[in-house]
Amino acid sequence: MEYGILIAVGFIAGIVNTLAGGGSLFTLPVLIFLGLPPNVANGTNRIMIVIQSIFGTMGYRSKGVSTYPFNMYLGIAALFGALIGAQIAVAIDEGVFKRILAILMLVIVSLIVLKPKTKAQNLPERITGKYLGIALVGFFFLGIYGGFINAGIGIMIMVFLNQVNRMSLVRTNATKVALVTIYSTAALLLFAFYGKVDWVKGFTMAFGTSFGAWWSSRFSVKKGDGFIKIVLLVMVSIMAVKLWFFDS
Repeated sequence: MEYGILIAVGFIAGIVNTLAGGGSLFTLPVLIFLGLPPNVANGTNRIMIVIQSIFGTMGYRSKGVSTYPFNMYLGIAALFGALIGAQIAVAIDEGVFKRILAILMLVIVSLIVLKPKTKAQNLPERITGKYLGIALVGFFFLGIYGGFINAGIGIMIMVFLNQVNRMSLVRTNATKVALVTIYSTAALLLFAFYGKVDWVKGFTMAFGTSFGAWWSSRFSVKKGDGFIKIVLLVMVSIMAVKLWFFDS
């Protein structure tokens, strides 16, 4: 039954994380419920994140959607931040941080709802020059959070790339899963170094996640930006409530 729960939750998280973000808010409580200490659950969860991101990237590439080398640049910047975030994961008061994140999620919902419908995806992308520099700095700091706990970072990444770099939501998603693969691998190795990973539970959950990520990445290309925007709004709203009212 434990393996069945891990696979089922992993599948759902793979879909949620690939389309928007916030899947870790489902997987982390399950890992803790199954007996893992919070910091070990945090490290174990990185197995799922890495594998789902690999399969998500493969799914987008199979549909001809790739943002290389832009995604590689951002992934490397986030990698350095993730190493810092993973180091300080135990030292930060998670309760306070989650409430700050809840407020941020509500702000993001407001930005998405109030944003005019005619803009970003119809304008040329801004992925070179100063906008590349802004993205590198931004993703270094996003990497710190990603290394710390990662929950909800997919939504932050999507909003940043869509609003700052003017990428369509489909290309934003393709960029997201590629760069998450890079920095999450570094974070996983750091957690493993400190013995904070349960490999059996992690790979069991990742088995379900890989199918969810592959299916949802291909499905989202067919459905386009409108579908992803709906999922994004729903997940941000759920996350804000979860983070504000529940600590675990």
